[in-house]
Amino acid sequence: QERGCLPCSNCMVTVPQDRFYAVEKFGKYSHILKPGLATVGFDCCGACISFRSITSRTEQNMVTVSTKTKDNVFVHVKVAVQQAVMPEFTELAMYKLDDVHAQIESYVADVVRSFVPLMTLDESFEKKDDISDAVQKRLATEMATYGFTISKALVTELQPNAEVVASMNEINKQKRLRDASQMAAEAEKIKVVKAAEAAADAAQLQGEGIARQRRAIIDGLRDSITHGSSETLSTEKISELLLITQYFETLRDIAASNKSSTVFLPNGPGAVNDVATQIRNGMLTGAAGAPDQYRM
Repeated sequence: QERGCLPCSNCMVTVPQDRFYAVEKFGKYSHILKPGLATVGFDCCGACISFRSITSRTEQNMVTVSTKTKDNVFVHVKVAVQQAVMPEFTELAMYKLDDVHAQIESYVADVVRSFVPLMTLDESFEKKDDISDAVQKRLATEMATYGFTISKALVTELQPNAEVVASMNEINKQKRLRDASQMAAEAEKIKVVKAAEAAADAAQLQGEGIARQRRAIIDGLRDSITHGSSETLSTEKISELLLITQYFETLRDIAASNKSSTVFLPNGPGAVNDVATQIRNGMLTGAAGAPDQYRM
């Protein structure tokens, strides 16, 4: 209820810019006043004329609804509803509803509790806009019959129980740790593979180097032997030269090693042509030694 601007009379009234004033004559609705100073007629001590007002501003209602998702998680859904009175239906807004906020809260709760249980918790976070659209569409249809327009209906927060939040955080933490472990394992795998490839390439190059070294040794021995003569060395002779070269390299490596090893290589003052045969016999004799002995 509002009062006029004159003492003991409601014949004149000042209407604020942000409110709608309804004039009641002997309790019956008469008309709506525009903002500013208005004269409404004869009145004595407010017995003939009275005023009722409602705001013309857009108001916001915060509605909190508790519901359950499809995967049985209880959540608190906070919805912000922004409504305003339609100027052409001010009479309905004033006289048809007793409690606008309670009516809006009921509609919001009905929509949320019929919409959210169809979603999982993750889907409810992903589809907040769908919930907002459903609430706004329902409110716009229902509240229009009471003279209200709905500007927005926004889902501002979805709050699960504290235990659920802690569980979700732990799940995300473990997922991140698992991803980090997988990435570390992949990195270690790459290092091992690259090291193996490098070792293989090194062994290949080493083998090629040894082969070129021995080929050069054989070529040098053959040239020194056949130099100044027309004699040529057969394949068998070249093989014996290579075997003799390997034999002396083995003796050099054994002499350079600091490990204590026994080698069974029978050797005598025979002719050089007999060295290849003695080396072969030495290999066979060495095979009969202890397993921890150095064999050739």
